[in-house]
Amino acid sequence: MKKEYIIPIFVPHIGCPNNCTFCNQKRISGQTKMVTAKDVEETIEYYLKNFRDNHKYVEVAFFGGSFTAIEKEKQEELLEATQKYIKEKLVNSIRISTRPDCIDKEILKRMKKYHVKTIELGVQSTNNYILSKCKRGHTGEDVKKASKLIRKYGFVLGHQMMVGLPESTKQDEINTAKELIKLKPKIVRIYPVLVIKDTELADEYEKGEYTPLTVGQAVERCKEIVDLFNRNKINVIRIGLQNTEEISDPSTEKSSVVAGPYHPAFRQLVESSMWYDSIVNKIKKVNAKVKKVKIIANDVNINNIIGHKKENIEKLKDVYDVEVVIERNDEIKPGKFELEILESYE
Repeated sequence: MKKEYIIPIFVPHIGCPNNCTFCNQKRISGQTKMVTAKDVEETIEYYLKNFRDNHKYVEVAFFGGSFTAIEKEKQEELLEATQKYIKEKLVNSIRISTRPDCIDKEILKRMKKYHVKTIELGVQSTNNYILSKCKRGHTGEDVKKASKLIRKYGFVLGHQMMVGLPESTKQDEINTAKELIKLKPKIVRIYPVLVIKDTELADEYEKGEYTPLTVGQAVERCKEIVDLFNRNKINVIRIGLQNTEEISDPSTEKSSVVAGPYHPAFRQLVESSMWYDSIVNKIKKVNAKVKKVKIIANDVNINNIIGHKKENIEKLKDVYDVEVVIERNDEIKPGKFELEILESYE
């Protein structure tokens, strides 16, 4: 199996026609200068020199702005800079991210011409009231039209959604996930809303008009959504924003995060909580008062079973008075586990 490598190229906010209340793309990407073809080439060369695995799959990913909303000539300049690496088979594919209202047949033909494989849509929500509240500038219907068109043209479809948007409830977010599942994306990213400096949402927060989710609340919302996508075999490739100097603990000097459910290991918190629920459910089905159990699982799942800073092990002891022993067994499929009762109370 080939190891996958991403070469990230950040396109500033210049392409986006809207200023969403929650967004300051310059702070999120840490970049304000528009990239050039030379920048693209230098970035690709740098990453290719540093990839050690010879048996690899390499993808250039244009992140940050709404790629198909920037002027056509600039799109072509940046994409053209990748083509010699595609032809030489040093790069296998290209990924872009954009807005649902910046997709049409002409744009998709252009993306095909330049060997773009994956198009991710910044959906955020399918609820028109919430989209309007955030000044998102597109509708749920735009999401449906763009998604269907992207799939029709043979691209890999990706969706990005948010939890904790102003006035968005847990049910709104579950409804968004269900609507996205109907549109059959291959990949999904889930972002809990962080309050970022120099945004309209930061002003609302300071005035007491917006209350962000706590880390615990965000974990509870995200794990239900992740479970929905998992059950429908849709790959959740990210949960939470990428940690950078700007997106970091709000108490640090360089952080642009004012408030919200920031955690450096947010994905692990979500996945560990899902494992905890599964383990508790299995223990509850045992017809005895359990004192000590052995959990047998594939090595890839052990960290999440134990939990961040051994949280799951400690919680099982504190809440249910159950002691846990962990055993690694790579014959068990990833995502599965076996439970063995070692001791029960009389």
